[in-house]
Amino acid sequence: MRVMLTMLTLLLAAALPVRAEEVLAGLSQKQLSLTVNFEGSEILVYGAVRREAPVPEDSDLHVIVTIEGPPAPAVIWRKARRLGIWVNVESMRIRAAPSFYAVASTGPLEDILSMDADLRHRISTRLAIFEAREDAAVSNPAAFSEALIRIRTRDDLYQKLETQVTLERETLFSTIISLPKNLIEGSYATRVFLVRDGVVIDRFDSEIDVQKAVLERWLYNMAYEQPFLYGLLALVIAVFFGWGASAAFRVLRA
Repeated sequence: MRVMLTMLTLLLAAALPVRAEEVLAGLSQKQLSLTVNFEGSEILVYGAVRREAPVPEDSDLHVIVTIEGPPAPAVIWRKARRLGIWVNVESMRIRAAPSFYAVASTGPLEDILSMDADLRHRISTRLAIFEAREDAAVSNPAAFSEALIRIRTRDDLYQKLETQVTLERETLFSTIISLPKNLIEGSYATRVFLVRDGVVIDRFDSEIDVQKAVLERWLYNMAYEQPFLYGLLALVIAVFFGWGASAAFRVLRA
């Protein structure tokens, strides 16, 4: 029975159409540890294009790389001046927005990627944000999403890296994406898209696991789960180091 299933699987695989171009990619590191002195990290994304036929001469090949942090809901407020004071007057709830999003490409997205392909794969930063449907009464929802993008771009959490992917002879590609120090824990989805004539012809998926170090995770959990013990520990440490500094000063004076 097992032999028959194996033969059936091979026959089905042989019946599938062979892709003319396929992307193979790798990451310089797939795990990051958030320590106290973590100042960010650089991720090298590299790979090659495998072909079953000669390179087409009548179209250009492009590569797009995205790294997406864990999504979370968000509320964006619009401020207005009322009686000389800036106050919140309107808000929109974002159903899910990436905590970090970087998109690097061999050229400007609007030139190398069709709108249909972008809508299907949600590659651009704007489409990576899911707005809440119940906020349909908001007069201009796009303005709120753009405000979120501006804020997180300023904090280096959203990055648009056009022309930052190098592609050699339409075969070898690479790019470096900088992850900032203000990352959150979670799985960071990494995607590599192979694009020809504005259409995604193949994609590669991977992920980067970002976790707090053992000590940092222990302190973080204690701060939220046992705040009294966390405060007591902080007080003991402060007293200890204060006493140690005083004792060292007295020794130096003697």
